[in-house]
Amino acid sequence: MYLTVFLDLFSRRIVGWSLSKDLGHESVLSALESAVNNRQSGPGLMIHTDRGTQFCCDGFKKVIQRHRFIQSMSRQENCWDNAVVESFFRALKTEWAYHVKLLDYQHAKHELFEYIEVFYNNQRLHGTLEYLTPAQFEKQRN
Repeated sequence: MYLTVFLDLFSRRIVGWSLSKDLGHESVLSALESAVNNRQSGPGLMIHTDRGTQFCCDGFKKVIQRHRFIQSMSRQENCWDNAVVESFFRALKTEWAYHVKLLDYQHAKHELFEYIEVFYNNQRLHGTLEYLTPAQFEKQRN
């Protein structure tokens, strides 16, 4: 299974995500559409990704252009460009994946919803956010 996430760099909130059984670009498009719907994002929004084929494909580029977003990509062989998302995936693995026995795809999707939407976005404290949750940090800044 493959998890695609879009993370708001300001608040560390996962604003869009999708789980898929393959590495195709459909999952990326689904996660991006979820993020756009959740944030009501307008033209000029910067979307940063790694250099995966899902983010280089015509389908993804067309969606970016349609929304008039700006695409930013990691430099070749430079993992530091995606450090914040990589930090999320480290937390996901150590706080969740290594502690749950998944039965099937639907079970994984349900458990990921619980981790991302209930715990990570609304309960997990972040040192870079003054030890607030992403939801609290956004509320405080609005």
